[in-house]
Amino acid sequence: PNEDDDVRVAALNALLQMDADQAIPILKKVLARRDSCSATLRRKAVFLVAQKRSSESTRMLLDAVRTDPDPEVREQAVFWLSQVPSEEAIPALDSILRTSKDPELQKKAVFALSQIHSPKASAALRSLATRTDVSDEAREQAVFWMGQQPSPENAQFLEQLYGQTSNDELKEKIIFSLSQMKLPETGKWLMGVAMNSQESVDMRKKALFCQERREAAQQDGDVYAEAVRRPDRPVRQGERSGDEGAAHLRLLAA
Repeated sequence: PNEDDDVRVAALNALLQMDADQAIPILKKVLARRDSCSATLRRKAVFLVAQKRSSESTRMLLDAVRTDPDPEVREQAVFWLSQVPSEEAIPALDSILRTSKDPELQKKAVFALSQIHSPKASAALRSLATRTDVSDEAREQAVFWMGQQPSPENAQFLEQLYGQTSNDELKEKIIFSLSQMKLPETGKWLMGVAMNSQESVDMRKKALFCQERREAAQQDGDVYAEAVRRPDRPVRQGERSGDEGAAHLRLLAA
């Protein structure tokens, strides 16, 4: 049976490359099956559907997420939604985060949402980060991905969330995520945490460490930019540029 499935998948993949309009209806029929024997074939069909980035493929993946009885098919469908990012997927992904108790499915839904760069997707991630009825891991992932999408809205939200939570691991993730945002306000916030005697020593140390890394990265970037602009300029005392020094950067830039 597995060999037969492989042959069918290879044929469908070839057809998809040659004539997607003919392949999609066949893939739709495959995904409509609900017998356990076809689960492996449906998992592979989900991948093929995701290769055709269109509103129709998004709808097919969403249908698999909502109705397929096989957990792995649902998980893969959620993952591949991140590869065909569309606002159409946001309500379904948000619904998964609100109703599913499956940690793996939640994890993939968080990732898929993080790949959809829109205000609605960002709002769904922020909503997840505040919930207490989901796993700590799901909340931490939402916080992490917000750090990868720097914006004043995300920064303000994370700063507020830090003050509202008593979960130390979540606080650490918030400090890290804010440190990834190259916004002037986040540097001030990190120093505020580091200087706050009401904070635990561990949190103050982490905030200070993250801020020092931000400053070092910024200084290294400035030195590199200067090396590119003026490759013959001698290195000034105290300049930072990583282990090899600014002279090495100028050699690379030459």
